[in-house]
Amino acid sequence: MKPVMYEGYITDVPGIEVGHAQDVKGGTGCTVVICREGAVGGVDVRGSAPGTRETDLLRPTNLVQKIHAVALCGGSAFGLAAANGVMKYLEEQGVGFDAGVAKVPIVAGAVIFDLAYGDSQARPDENMGYQACKNASDGVVAQGSVGAGTGATVGKILGMKNSMKGGIGTASIRLPGGVVVGAIVVVNALGDVVEADTGRILAGARDPDTLKFIDSRRFLLENGAPGDAVAGNTTIGVIATNARLNKEQANKIASMAHDGLALAIRPVHTMLDGDTLFTLATGDIEADVNVIGTAAVEAVARAVVNGVMNV
Repeated sequence: MKPVMYEGYITDVPGIEVGHAQDVKGGTGCTVVICREGAVGGVDVRGSAPGTRETDLLRPTNLVQKIHAVALCGGSAFGLAAANGVMKYLEEQGVGFDAGVAKVPIVAGAVIFDLAYGDSQARPDENMGYQACKNASDGVVAQGSVGAGTGATVGKILGMKNSMKGGIGTASIRLPGGVVVGAIVVVNALGDVVEADTGRILAGARDPDTLKFIDSRRFLLENGAPGDAVAGNTTIGVIATNARLNKEQANKIASMAHDGLALAIRPVHTMLDGDTLFTLATGDIEADVNVIGTAAVEAVARAVVNGVMNV
């Protein structure tokens, strides 16, 4: 069967830019999603081992209504330092929340654990975050082993030696009335990546003797434990839309979008994953939240597949 590939990029949403920076030799990197004019933000953390930044700020009861960037990074908790470079770049550009005495860029973020892939001492830092911003554009987005996907792997239920390369993927869906829903996802899961419609495994854990897929979900059910699983995984991403959403709705979209991970990654949201999805709504067009959420599920599932098929 031919490899599955999906069209579109998160940058099809007007006002959204994406930039990558990576340390190929070290096996890590970061990706930044920028909205210079600010976007209403939301977030939902479903995995049980997350590493995140500014997620509390995105709660509907809190003051700030818009954020300016999301940093998706490797390096585990060390990689959160890359967001400082994103803040530095945006401040230089005059982008941020007007706090009277200064404009403060609001930068959310999340990290994956990729320290077991390359050099465990190689981590995204402030300079890498800054460079990712300099590389950002609203055009074609590179996919696969770039940016935060540089050190991503999938199918680690039998350990790293029986896993496969993951990566970063993106996709978008155009709806009637000019609404666009896009997603970008860093695929670094404990589980296997599957084709949502058929369940066909596209990348995942392989039998060390035959190199055939073992089916990680079945392995868990039959063995009752995750074998030699690596305790450092996590799939993270961003959904963006030009629909008009408030903070409550943006958080709901992030929640619904996790169904896209469940469609394309099996198993998902385990104790060994820190799965986190953000929403950015640029707020131009009225649209039904149910429709946006349904499109977000599909866009996320497609982005996951693109993440491994472009490696």
